[in-house]
Amino acid sequence: MPVYRDDCVVLRTHKLGEADRIVTMLTRQHGKVRAVARGVRRTGSKFGARLEPFMVADVQFYEGRSLDTVTQAETISSYGAAITADYASYTAASAMVETADKLSEAEAGLPQYLLLVGALRSLSRGEHGASLTLDSYLLRALSMAGWAPSFHDCAVTGEPGPHSAFVVQLGGVVSDSVAPPGTIRLDEQTIGLLSALLTGDWARADAADQASRSKASGVVSAYTQWHLERGLRSLEHVDRSAQKQRREAVS
Repeated sequence: MPVYRDDCVVLRTHKLGEADRIVTMLTRQHGKVRAVARGVRRTGSKFGARLEPFMVADVQFYEGRSLDTVTQAETISSYGAAITADYASYTAASAMVETADKLSEAEAGLPQYLLLVGALRSLSRGEHGASLTLDSYLLRALSMAGWAPSFHDCAVTGEPGPHSAFVVQLGGVVSDSVAPPGTIRLDEQTIGLLSALLTGDWARADAADQASRSKASGVVSAYTQWHLERGLRSLEHVDRSAQKQRREAVS
C-alpha cells in the first residue's frame, strides 16, 4: 500500500468509533485529504493533540481506497492553543478553516495552503484585529479560486474608477451605467479598506475606523456566501466587536 508524507493544516475532525477520528486536512502538495487517525482519542495517544483544528503538522499517510490512514504526525506549528484562548480569534479561525474546506478539493494548490497557514499564524500572534484578518483571508482565498472582486474599475465594463456602487452578483464595484436600481453605495473609506485587505496593505487596514470595518465586514460576508453558494455556519458566530489588535487589548 503506497505511503506518502505531507505538511498539513487540520481543518476539522469527526469521531469514529470509540477511539478513532476522521481528520480533514489541507495539505501542501496533495490538496484536501480525509484520513483516519486511529486511537487518537485515547489518553495515551502519541499524536492525538497534533491533529486538532488549526494545527500544522508533518503527517505520514497510508493511501486507502476511500480514506487514507494517518501513521505518524509531527507538529510543525502549534497555533491551536493561542487561537482557542481568544474568542474573537477562535471564531475567525473557524470561519477560515470552513472556507478552506469548501474551496479546496483534491486539486487545490499550494497558494491556498500557504494563505491559510499565514492567516492562522497571524491570528495566533495577534498581529491584527481578528475580524480584519478574517476578512483579508476571505477576499484573498476567493481571489485565488477565481472570484477576485474589483474595488476600483467597473467589474462589468472595465470603466476606470473610482465607483461607489457595489453589486455582489456582478463581482464588485460597477459604474452608474450598469448599476441596478437600489444598488448599495459604499463610501471612499470602506472601499479603501476593502482594497487594503485584498492587497495586504496592513498599515491602511489597521488605521481604519470602526464604521468602515463594520461596513467592509458586511460586504465581505455577502460576497463570500454568494460565491460559495451556501452559507458558512461559522461566519454567523464570528465576534466582530473585537476590532482592535489583541496585543492592544491586553496592554
